[in-house]
Amino acid sequence: MEYIQASDIAQTKSMILCCECGTLIEPNPANMCVVCLRNHVDITEGIPKQATLQFCKNCERYLQPPAEWIHAALESRELLSLCLKKLKGLNRVKLIDAGFIWTEPHSKRLKVQVRQKAINKKTFFYLEQLILKHKAHEQTLGIKPIHEGLDFFYANEAMARKMVDFLLTVIPCQYQHSKKLISYDCHSNIYNYKFTYSVDIVPISKDSIVCLPRKLTQQLGGISPICLVYKITNSVHLIDVSSGQVAEVNATVYSRYNFNSICNPKQLTEFVVMDIELIKYTDIKTFPGQGSISKKHVIADAWLVKASELGINDNLIHTRTHLGHVLKPGDSVLGYALKDSNINDTNFDKLSEDVVPDIVLVKKFYGHDKAARRRARVWKLKHIADEVFSMSTENNEYNEFLDDLEEDPELRQNINIFRDSRKQIPVDTDEIDPSIPQITLEEMLDDLVIEDTEMVSE
Repeated sequence: MEYIQASDIAQTKSMILCCECGTLIEPNPANMCVVCLRNHVDITEGIPKQATLQFCKNCERYLQPPAEWIHAALESRELLSLCLKKLKGLNRVKLIDAGFIWTEPHSKRLKVQVRQKAINKKTFFYLEQLILKHKAHEQTLGIKPIHEGLDFFYANEAMARKMVDFLLTVIPCQYQHSKKLISYDCHSNIYNYKFTYSVDIVPISKDSIVCLPRKLTQQLGGISPICLVYKITNSVHLIDVSSGQVAEVNATVYSRYNFNSICNPKQLTEFVVMDIELIKYTDIKTFPGQGSISKKHVIADAWLVKASELGINDNLIHTRTHLGHVLKPGDSVLGYALKDSNINDTNFDKLSEDVVPDIVLVKKFYGHDKAARRRARVWKLKHIADEVFSMSTENNEYNEFLDDLEEDPELRQNINIFRDSRKQIPVDTDEIDPSIPQITLEEMLDDLVIEDTEMVSE
């Protein structure tokens, strides 16, 4: 008797019809084919379709709960892992593959707005020259001058961010970043965004008077609340004209206290120095915890009279100034008459009358013939755009900025000064007061091309 091997038995599988479409399928608990099963059962049910990631725009890191911030590049494995961890319910299904969906590059409109909401624009003129010197505007698609500032347009966000970083390093300012959806095509999955970096420069300019809050004066080493702004870099440089104490206020500290100018250069008054007496360094009052004292300035007692009252009023006005190394009897000087000014400031209203000086001297005045001084100027500055040039040349503040460049060698160290080929070096200098500071030809050599001509003997 022969036995039939199990391997010889033909194994046949029973088949059934799909209860929905009637397709012949193998039996399964749902008695449905794969197509009908997909139409009736959603395997992603209970899994959220979207989640929110916390992203820091300053350090460009993502929050990994509970309290860890990590760096993750776009479309990286780290970012994908972080996204999957935010989706609850994945443990109930078997995840086979995950990845980022590629879309068309999103259209972007990138703009950097630079604004200064101040009466005087000297800081803005200085910033324009810094941008030109460091060529920070070369990657722009366009530059548009508008009221209170400039707009820079860029092709990508990296270049716009580079411009913002440059501004933060050269002037005291703060910025805000905004993103606005302009249009969206749902068929091609193309977004059109407008990115804007709004940079606000502190509304304080050189040669202004500020009134500091009491808390800030204590933080700055007990400096006087009435201070003169003698320089603007990436910080606001202040000096107490009565003691020579100096302090710096950066953009972060300024945003915390947010003080304003109580006097601006348009309010400067001309005085005549009748007498001046230098004060020894040992005679200046000091106290423990006092801030640093300036070594570039000399404190002196000065007796003044208004230039408009010279010969009429014999009453001399006494004040203490930091310009003892510059002034001498008979000189003209510009300053603020605080006692005669109508000042509307909350910090100033809290001060006693003993703290407020009668006059704060700012700088030496080099004569009234401004037209002759401009004619003798054989140098010029470049501008970012032609519109800026037309706006600047018609503004007296710009001419005052040029005067400051001639009077302050430290200020023009960071500025490219060009020889004006349209003007000739004057031979007769009797028209100009020799005491007026001048920019020498050596400081313009960087932009001069001097060709040597071979001497041929006859």
